[in-house]
Amino acid sequence: MNTTVVVLFLAIVIATLFITYYAAKRTQTTGDFYTAGGGLTGWQNGLAIAGDYLSAASFLGIAGAIALFGFDGFFYSIGFLIAYLVVMFLVAEPLRNLGKYTLADMINARFDAKKVRGMAAFSTITIVIFYMIAQLVGAGALIQLLFGIKYWIAVLIVGVMMTVYVLFGGMTATSWVQIVKAVLLMLGTVIIAFLVFAKFDFNLVKMFAEVKTATVHGADYLKPGLKYKVPLDTLSLMLALVLGTAGLPHILMRFFTVKDAKTARSSVVIATWIVGIFYILTMFLGFGAAAFVGYDAITTANAAGNMAAPLLAGVLGGDILMSFVSAVAFATILAVVAGLVLTGASAFAHDIYGQIIKKGKASDREQMLAARYASLFVSVFSILLALFAQTMNVAFLVSLAFCIAASANLPVILYTIYWKKFNTNGALIGMAAGLFSALILVVLSPNVFAPEPGQAIFVGTALFPLTNPAIISVPLGFLGGYLGTILSKEKADYRKYAEVSVRANTGYRE
Repeated sequence: MNTTVVVLFLAIVIATLFITYYAAKRTQTTGDFYTAGGGLTGWQNGLAIAGDYLSAASFLGIAGAIALFGFDGFFYSIGFLIAYLVVMFLVAEPLRNLGKYTLADMINARFDAKKVRGMAAFSTITIVIFYMIAQLVGAGALIQLLFGIKYWIAVLIVGVMMTVYVLFGGMTATSWVQIVKAVLLMLGTVIIAFLVFAKFDFNLVKMFAEVKTATVHGADYLKPGLKYKVPLDTLSLMLALVLGTAGLPHILMRFFTVKDAKTARSSVVIATWIVGIFYILTMFLGFGAAAFVGYDAITTANAAGNMAAPLLAGVLGGDILMSFVSAVAFATILAVVAGLVLTGASAFAHDIYGQIIKKGKASDREQMLAARYASLFVSVFSILLALFAQTMNVAFLVSLAFCIAASANLPVILYTIYWKKFNTNGALIGMAAGLFSALILVVLSPNVFAPEPGQAIFVGTALFPLTNPAIISVPLGFLGGYLGTILSKEKADYRKYAEVSVRANTGYRE
């Protein structure tokens, strides 16, 4: 076990626990717990959004995917980046103006119906669980590599840490852990990208020319089709990535942590710049790992390629840089999983317990207690699932969460804001159609059934051919919302829509 690694990991743990201790003293109400009292500035929230978004899938998964599959791996970077345009232009400002703590609050601004709130909460929890598994798998692989401990122990360590952050510090602790992590992640990524570029004499043409001969794929490395051999599968993946961000509950929840829509919009602009620069740099990480670490070394460390970035850091900067990058990756995972736990707990405690079971009459103390119990449940359940997903690429697992978000949440968000005829029945059927079609198609896909042992969860023949079902489930989500509305006898409340429209665009509240 490397002493430098241990010291840097402990430094990260101590720093984040100190943040949690400080935040715990400021977390007195449910507003503090769920949204940090709405007191973050645009810069702070922009960094926190970037810290929340740039997960293990981005740092570990995409670097590995590019290293192993070249152009096909870079698809993830393109999709994740473009997705922010959808968030910035269509969702951020209306969501901030209409919502309070959760996605369900925003939808409920127009439809005061428990069944809609319940479905929105269920969708949120499902997405959170999928996303969380990806982060825990990445964490388990990272700690296993560095400390030589068993995978299940590594997952348990991260699980305990994330639970502590949320239980005691709520959104304030989570936000500041994400801010610190975003700064460290960008620093580590810039350092590695600079060192890789220096190896190619700061010449992009030379870099592309050399990676064509550096991998087992030859010139095909820079062409599409190494991983995604079915064009429809590639299109489906991109659809999930581009549209999914605007439906991710833990990203949407961040817009409630600022005071108004203007600050929410500025925070998205800041986050987009940070995220954009990061994803461009992932190309250097992937190419560098392919050229200087090698396919065999990457797959030996982790079959899915999740350890490409730390291994590259070790080759370029020795133990110190590898330790620093690994500690940053660890902080990345901690920050993201804390945000996910908080989001899942909010859906349980605020939507299901506070608004449905207690009919909005739960006291602050009761809601805080429920949120903390819910945090424990979400953490334990995610840890158990992560123990069975060790061999899956984390970027791929996250793409499934994006698919569900794009299918179940985005259609209802857009209809709620922009379609005056939309009604309660349409909201319910739209979410159900998107959510369940995505889940069922994933279960029937090659992710779950594969002919060779070790390639999927079960050995068998997949009934659905695509690895990401977004191309089917997203249209079904929109179609469900449309048909559920026009075929329903329920009349649309145009007066309510006019009120919601004014609030969405101005932020005015009576």
